[in-house]
Amino acid sequence: MEPNRNNDPNKTPEGGRPKLNLVTTLLITLVIVLLFSWVLNMVRSSQYTLTTWSDFVAARDAGQLAEVEIQADRLLYMTKEEAAKEPQDQKACFTGLPRGGNYETMATELAAQGVKVNEKIIEDNSIITMILSYVVMIGGLFLIMNMLTRRMGGDGMMGSFGKSKAKVYMEKQTGVTFKDVAGQDEAKESLQEIIDFLHNPQKYTAIGAKLPKGALLVGSPGTGKTLLAKAVAGEADVPFFSISGSDFVEMFVGMGASRVRDLFQQAAKVAPCIIFIDEIDAVGRSRDNRYGSNSEQEQTLNQLLSEIDGFESSKGIVCLAATNRPEILDKALLRPGRFDRRIIVDRPNLQGRLDTLKVHTRKIKLSEDVDLRKIAQATAGAVGADLANLVNEAALRAVRLGRQAVNQEDLLVSFETVIAGTEKKNTVLTDMEKRLVAYHEVGHALIAALEKHSQPVSKITIVPHTSGALGYTMQMPEEEKFLSTAQELRTELRTLVGGRAAEQVVFGVQTTGAANDIQRATALARNMITQYGMSDKFGLMTTASVQNQYLDGQAYMDCSQETAAGVDREVMKLLNEAYESAKATLTQKRSLLDEISEYLLVKETITGDELMAYVSADAKALEAPAEEAPANPEE
Repeated sequence: MEPNRNNDPNKTPEGGRPKLNLVTTLLITLVIVLLFSWVLNMVRSSQYTLTTWSDFVAARDAGQLAEVEIQADRLLYMTKEEAAKEPQDQKACFTGLPRGGNYETMATELAAQGVKVNEKIIEDNSIITMILSYVVMIGGLFLIMNMLTRRMGGDGMMGSFGKSKAKVYMEKQTGVTFKDVAGQDEAKESLQEIIDFLHNPQKYTAIGAKLPKGALLVGSPGTGKTLLAKAVAGEADVPFFSISGSDFVEMFVGMGASRVRDLFQQAAKVAPCIIFIDEIDAVGRSRDNRYGSNSEQEQTLNQLLSEIDGFESSKGIVCLAATNRPEILDKALLRPGRFDRRIIVDRPNLQGRLDTLKVHTRKIKLSEDVDLRKIAQATAGAVGADLANLVNEAALRAVRLGRQAVNQEDLLVSFETVIAGTEKKNTVLTDMEKRLVAYHEVGHALIAALEKHSQPVSKITIVPHTSGALGYTMQMPEEEKFLSTAQELRTELRTLVGGRAAEQVVFGVQTTGAANDIQRATALARNMITQYGMSDKFGLMTTASVQNQYLDGQAYMDCSQETAAGVDREVMKLLNEAYESAKATLTQKRSLLDEISEYLLVKETITGDELMAYVSADAKALEAPAEEAPANPEE
């Protein structure tokens, strides 16, 4: 039986270097104090000339003394010959004091002879005082060293720099299983194979299969990559080493590589196990010159590659890593045999959002009117972290209003709070500003309501919010769509510029309230030209490439300057066409625009059903004259 390494009190919990115990720390402290005292005495002695007591008595009897200072253990004196020199050249003498001497009388006699004697020359020092001073010095230094060794993890001041900071999570500590992860069925299926291999490795080795050494979790922030890794630990019931990529990077060159070695050494002792490296792009960045050179980062990456190659998958060590910037990772890290399996942790679809909401509302008291499916439909594009925040905000609102359960209104208001902020109750708009905002928002809503390929309007408000919006129009899709046609995108363009078109048609002015609308419309039109191939001039040619698709997803032009100028002209053409079309529609429906805007000015917030009631009434009014027209008498 192998002895338990943790029984040795001088060992670290991981079986690493021995700790500094109290006896060792005290001995080191004593050595430091004695060395300091010796050096101090050497420095002090070098300032004086060592003589004997007889030399002092001879100088006193000859009247050669100029200054005398009597201390507790020695006597300092300076002759008249030395006192006559320049101050920088003077050097006093010292000698020991014989025991039993009457030094107070001697000081009085020397003063009577004209010798300069310091009145404080005789100090009431004793051996006890000296011992106490040493005790205080040793005690203080001992406490300081003891604190330092504790702060450094018991390995001394330099011992823990190369030590891995990975934490070991067991199933009881994580408390997370696949039941706590919703909306990521494909990712869980890929990770389930890893868990099954750790539980039943013989089933795979019997057929000669080898488990991939590493799996890379890729997705946008908040999609649940770290939560998935913790769920793997809970399902597999094996040691789970979790460390961030930034923990490998130190100010000392070579410490990152040392920590990688230490991490894999710990993992080898407790295999089978899982190693999870969060934000691996901090250490796995590409080693080309585009991102600069960092010798410490390169050494750490080389050591990581070496350690991954150094163990066999049959040992049961699995490396998981997470990143939202896979495009900057080094190619050597992604080659077969390393992190060759890429698991996409994408934004959840409608069913995934519904399941995620159910997970986050398990411990929330909900009223009977709550319909999570409608909330899931409204939150298209939201990730798990957004939904968790939404549910928590709804619970906080219910408590503020004194209710015992969360209702549907709490969830909808919380969703609006996330996208637009809270209402600014102290913002007072002038009558003209309120009319401008009302017509602006109704312009958006009316274009959307009259178009066939637009998302239904669910709410219109002219109440200012903390996000900076003086009002907004909310559209809620009836069903989730993954593709959009060119006609649908053009309809969205007309809806976005509908607010500016209403301002121009009614008031003949242009306000700053359309800034965000114009930015979104310009970005959409540019994507149609550069990425979606929806341009008559450029056809199917792509003129921009997307970088950091899991972060901001910003596209960068990948074409000549002449082509980029042509793209700008095409974008302007699309926007102008959408703007003119929106103005024509609102001019034709001017009476309906006025009627809905006046109603909105009174109520400040109206629903999509109220909007559609006006639109339906207007449509019936246009159809009525045609139905009542008399028949042709010639027939």
